[in-house]
Order: sequence, then C-alpha cells, then structure tokens
Amino acid sequence: MQVNSEPTARESPPRTAPPVPEGAKPRPAVVGHQLSAGDAEKAAALRKMKMLALGLLIAMAVVFVFAFALQEEYPWLQYVRAAAEGGMVGALADWFAVTALFKYPVGIKIPHTAIIPRRKDQIGASLGEFVETNFLSEQVVQDKLASVNIARRAGEWLSAPGGADRVAKEGAAVIRGAFKVLNDDDVQAVIEGMVRKHLLTPPWGPPVGRLAERIFHDGHHHTLVDLLVDRAADWVDENHETVSRLVSDRSPTWVPQFVDGLVGDKVYVEILKFARAVQSDPNHQVRQQIDKYLNDLAQDLQHDPRMIARAEDVKAQVLGDPEVRELASRTWGTVKNALLGAVDDPDSELTVKFKAAVRDFGSRLVNDPELAGKVNTWIGDAAGYLVKTYRSDIAGVITDTVGRWDAEETSQKIELQVGKDLQFIRINGTVVGSLAGLLIFTVAHLIFG
Repeated sequence: MQVNSEPTARESPPRTAPPVPEGAKPRPAVVGHQLSAGDAEKAAALRKMKMLALGLLIAMAVVFVFAFALQEEYPWLQYVRAAAEGGMVGALADWFAVTALFKYPVGIKIPHTAIIPRRKDQIGASLGEFVETNFLSEQVVQDKLASVNIARRAGEWLSAPGGADRVAKEGAAVIRGAFKVLNDDDVQAVIEGMVRKHLLTPPWGPPVGRLAERIFHDGHHHTLVDLLVDRAADWVDENHETVSRLVSDRSPTWVPQFVDGLVGDKVYVEILKFARAVQSDPNHQVRQQIDKYLNDLAQDLQHDPRMIARAEDVKAQVLGDPEVRELASRTWGTVKNALLGAVDDPDSELTVKFKAAVRDFGSRLVNDPELAGKVNTWIGDAAGYLVKTYRSDIAGVITDTVGRWDAEETSQKIELQVGKDLQFIRINGTVVGSLAGLLIFTVAHLIFG
C-alpha cells in the first residue's frame, strides 16, 4: 500500500522482489498486506499528515512564483518571496530528512539514506541491548515488584469470591487438559514401574520385621490380643453344646454316653475357666508366650534367611505380574475418575474445600504482613533470578524478531507508529524556514540597503 506523497523528480523504477534461495520460505509481500484495524487507522492518519505537509510545500511554491513574478511591480513582495523561499527550503530539507529514515528519497541511493531498511538488524540488536540494560535489570525488576506489593494485591483478589471461583475453574481446566494429554497405558506403566521398584524389588522381610518389632516393643499389639481373647472366651461361653459334642464325638465307642456328658461338661468348664483367666490376667502365661512368639517372629523376619525367603514367597504369591498390573490399573482409574468427578462438580467436597483454602490463603496474605513479606521476597528473588539468568535470552527475542522481519515491512511498521508525528517536522520546517528566510532577507536588506 503506497502511503507516501512526496514530490518526485522522476518516476522510480518498479521494484522487483529479490530471488528466494532454494529451500527458503519466501518473505511475505509488504505491498497489499492485510492491515489490522488499528494499523489501517494509523495509515489513514499518516496519509492525511503527508498531504498536509505536501500542501504547505505546494502553497509555498505557488506564493514564491507569484511573489517572484510581481516583486518588481510591488517591492514589498520581496519579503513574501523570501519567506516563501525559506519555507520551501525548510520543507524540502525536512522532507528529505524524514524520508531518508524509511526509504531512498525519490529512489536515488544517496549515502546515509534508507536508514531503517538498511540498518534493521543493527536497530534490532540495539533495541534488544537497550531493553536488556535498562529494563531487564535484576534491581529494577525487584524494586518494581516491591513497590507493587504483589502479595497483598493477589490476596485481595483471592479472598474475593470471584477470585477463588476463577482459580478453581482454571485449575479444573488444567486437570481436564492434563488427563486428555496423558495416555492411560503410559500412566499405568509408570505406576506399575514404581510399584515394582519401591514395593516388589526390595525384600519384605527386614522392613516388615523392623516395623513389627517397634509395634510389639511399644505394646500396640495388646489391643488386638485382647480382642482375640475376648472373642474366644465369648465363643466358648456361648457354645457349651458344641464343646460337649466335640468331646463325645472323639471318645471311644465303648464309653457310656452319660460319661461322655460328664467329661464334656468338665472339659467345657475347664476351657471356659482357662479363657476367662487369660482374659482377666494381663500377665497370663499365654499372653507372655504370645508376646515371645511375636518378638521372635519379628527378629526372624529381619535376620533368618529361611524366614526372609518365606516372606518373599508370600510376596510373589500375593503380587504377581497380573496382580501388579491390575493394581496399577485400578489405582489410576480410581484417581482419574475421582478427580474428574470432583472438578466437574462445583459443589463437590474437593472443589468446596479448594475454594475455601484459596480464600483463606488470600485472607492471610492481606492480614498477615509477615506472610505477605515472605511471599513478596520469594517473588522478587524468583523474578530477579529469572531476569539475571535469562535476560539475554529475553532481549534476544526482540533482536531475533526484528531480524526475521522484511526490511520494507519493518520500515512500514515503524513509519505507521511514528510517521504521523514525523510529518510535523516537515510542517514545522516549512514554518520555521519561512520565518528564517524572512528574517535573513530583512536583516540583509537593512544592512546592505
């Protein structure tokens, strides 16, 4: 899109695009490329200012022609001619200066013109260096963050109902997106690998033995022993006939039936008496024997090779390959379904508690200066580290981006942004040149008559 309206001494030869190297992507054409609404508005304003500056130059030229032609008849027109002459000189000089920034004036490759297209890469590098030096400074970033007090602002936003809801909504979107990206088979393989590495590969005997030793040493097993003894005593108390029948079924056939009854009753009474004794006496010999057996078992699991081997056999039987795969599948399926169900339901317990936690954290950031200070310090240190470590890479984005731009497109982009203001230079040059020309002519006329 041609937007310049400068005076030309001759038509410039049509420009042809440079050949594109084989294998390289052609640069997008600048002429006729689609402008955004904002750029189109700036281009229209630029054309308007160029027409205004050109109109002033033409007006000065017309005034100069008439004043020059009639100055013999009307001597006072010499002052008008001098002013118009100075205005034309100022307008042309400033037109040349402004045009030289973006292109070759009237298509002539005059040295030190078309500065932006020719020095595009150097401008990009200088701009990147300027940003890196003056904006991506560790101290500048930390001072700015300290003045903003991010922790308090974040706390005020998080403590508001809308903030917690927004965080929960975005968090749910992240979780759903993660589950879409993750492959179920891959996750199950990872879980299965972790189970094998941390659960199956290490021997079970020694760690189980150490855990059991601590439990038995602290007496935590006594509650279980009490439960078993109580259940056994209650069972004996409630099953008199069962005990008597067991005795009679095992007695010789030649023993009279009434004798079986007497023996059965005696056995039942003795068993019940024994169970009640174990139940009531915490230091009963049976309890001591149970403690001794359990402690010996804990030691054997840690130090007896045969017991350790038996534990490994049990492990292999309980968790073989099919069982491990099924465990991984069930684990992942349960976690996935639970999380998806929770994040999709705004009234789920997980969502409600998460929102409450977010609001509580926001309130603490607002009301707890110590916590807010720690958060601000952490943010400042993190930002300072990122800037210090990656400042060159960040600034390099500017240099690389400008380097990839087409020279003419770069010139047009910059002209659209600042060209309107630069046209005021031409207008001011016209006015200042007119005044300067009039002043010089007047002073010379007064001195030399």
